[in-house]
Amino acid sequence: MGKIVVTESLTLDGVMQAPGRADEDSRGGFTYGGWGTDYPDEIMGAEMAKRMAGQGVMLLGRFTYEDLFAFWPKQTDGNPFTARLNKVRKYVVSETLTEPLPWENSTLLSGRDGEVSEAVAALRDATEGDVSVIGSGQLVRTLAAAGLVDRYVLLIHPLVLGTGLRLFEGAELTKLRLTDTVTTGTGVIIATYEA
Repeated sequence: MGKIVVTESLTLDGVMQAPGRADEDSRGGFTYGGWGTDYPDEIMGAEMAKRMAGQGVMLLGRFTYEDLFAFWPKQTDGNPFTARLNKVRKYVVSETLTEPLPWENSTLLSGRDGEVSEAVAALRDATEGDVSVIGSGQLVRTLAAAGLVDRYVLLIHPLVLGTGLRLFEGAELTKLRLTDTVTTGTGVIIATYEA
């Protein structure tokens, strides 16, 4: 049986929206896209590479899946993340997508929240290694509400935005246990919490 591991870039005030680039996600009039681009360094790269090297599968919401698909399969620079993301089995939660999905090794999980929670629990139970979730805020909130998230890896950036979609928006009381921290040279704290 695997574990569901959520990895997210966050600001100090919990914003997870559009860390990667200016045009990534402007929902709600969000104008701070790309807020995370000044912070990667060798320490962060090594930590993320360690986490991506393991066995397992990825679980993504539709928005994150489409965003990743628009970028990663087109990379030809030999980046190891490209090969890993193309090769890994990807499960995509969506009520609007239909199969076949365009990115290799992609499988659709459809249904409403309760059905999705059951499908994800079955996926976790059948998976050797981690079920890794990145981005996919709505999906993460659904999984958290169902008690399915086993571990959070939060890349907490030294930045306050005051606006934007937050990871734990509307969450119930949840007590977590800190099991690891790494501080990068740019001040990002990579904190690992077990549920």
